[in-house]
Amino acid sequence: MEARYGSNSSLQEFRGKSFPFLDLQAQFAEIREEVRAAIETVLEDQTFILGPEVNALEEELKGYLQCRFAVACASGSDALLLALMALDLRPGDEVITTPFTFVATAGSIARLGIRPVFVDIDPETYNLDPRRIEPVISSRTRAIMPVHLFGLPAEMDAIMKIAADYNLAVIEDAAQAIGARYNNVPVGNLGTFGCFSFFPSKNLGGAGDGGLITTNDPGHDKRLRVLRVHGSRTKYSYEELGINSRLDALQAAILRVKLRYLDRWTRARQVNAERYRKLFQEHNLDQIIGFPKVPASCSHVFNQFVIRSRHRDRLRRHLTDSGIPSEVYYPKPLHLQPAFAWLKYSEGDFSEAEAASRDVLALPIFPELGEEQQLAVVEAIARFYKINKV
Repeated sequence: MEARYGSNSSLQEFRGKSFPFLDLQAQFAEIREEVRAAIETVLEDQTFILGPEVNALEEELKGYLQCRFAVACASGSDALLLALMALDLRPGDEVITTPFTFVATAGSIARLGIRPVFVDIDPETYNLDPRRIEPVISSRTRAIMPVHLFGLPAEMDAIMKIAADYNLAVIEDAAQAIGARYNNVPVGNLGTFGCFSFFPSKNLGGAGDGGLITTNDPGHDKRLRVLRVHGSRTKYSYEELGINSRLDALQAAILRVKLRYLDRWTRARQVNAERYRKLFQEHNLDQIIGFPKVPASCSHVFNQFVIRSRHRDRLRRHLTDSGIPSEVYYPKPLHLQPAFAWLKYSEGDFSEAEAASRDVLALPIFPELGEEQQLAVVEAIARFYKINKV
């Protein structure tokens, strides 16, 4: 389930008053006039699909992500789909990925008749565990699709080495991780492709859907630009079957404004994450609650701040009763979802992903979150453990 949005226009000191899980209205209040001016420019120009605004956004994101090419598209899900299409994968091929992720990751693979092959996660990072990849590589394996879950980069050195050893492509699902770095390299610039989402709840979110594919291969760049417009390079001439996945100029204009603030918002998320850690320690919860692990090789951009509790469901009910918002990402791993029953996986096949689905709980982490609100979150959690003595 994606984040829900609060109706409060500003945060209030919490003493019996609720606040939203994600406050996009507070974000908009800061950039209102810039966004309105950007929208007005598009309305005056009347170029609504692709065009100068989209071209400018692609150029700006190329610089931000330090990649050679950036191709905007209609959604993060389409970004994954287009990357797979550009590799000419065929039904019967296999792509290795994680079962602990949003449905679009494996859904994009299955949509093309390709088989998602799941491997379990590292229980401390929630990302695909590279040690489990080689045993499932077969003669049909064509690619690996790691997910930089919650804003934390996957273990890319190990993944890229395996990919090189077996001549596999790597498609980074970076939907939640724009701005994150692995060994000081931006995610999306490590594999064959990087795929990003501009869904409103993302760190760089639009006023609707939007996506981006990054690559350093000029051939892939040219192919993606054909595939996103029905397989056409010139009007009414179709070289191959593509899809309609063009980014709207209005979304591009809004994203260009937001991109100027992204680093500042990321730092605020990181400050909030560190404050949570200190508050949990002050309330003697650091030995009870599982915290996000950030390896030294990674910078975490905290699209979500996810804790772990063996009493997750009871804790969440307590938080809800206390007026504290929270979310569960994700309540059931993909291998146990009905849509993937045809893969013939069973409960117990990926025990770490299944355990994470039972235990994880996301707390508010958005940039405008105040210290009073964070203190209220931690105090409510401390009350739960004191009352229940668990």
